[in-house]
Amino acid sequence: MRNQRTLTDSASTRELLSFLTTEQVLGYLKVTPRTIYRLIRTGELPAVRIGRQWRFRRGDLDEWLERQRHTMTS
Repeated sequence: MRNQRTLTDSASTRELLSFLTTEQVLGYLKVTPRTIYRLIRTGELPAVRIGRQWRFRRGDLDEWLERQRHTMTS
């Protein structure tokens, strides 16, 4: 039993938990829903559609923010 991995310990579960909802991204980026959907539509913001909802990896958002920061300073 000691060597058994539980679902909460698996890498795939950690990855699923690292996905953010649109509402969470709104709070994280401090922007309006209209801005989020525009960025998704233009392909600027990395997102995954699951059913009728969008999901975002926090790591992808952080990378996107870093690229935006470099664009602004260049």
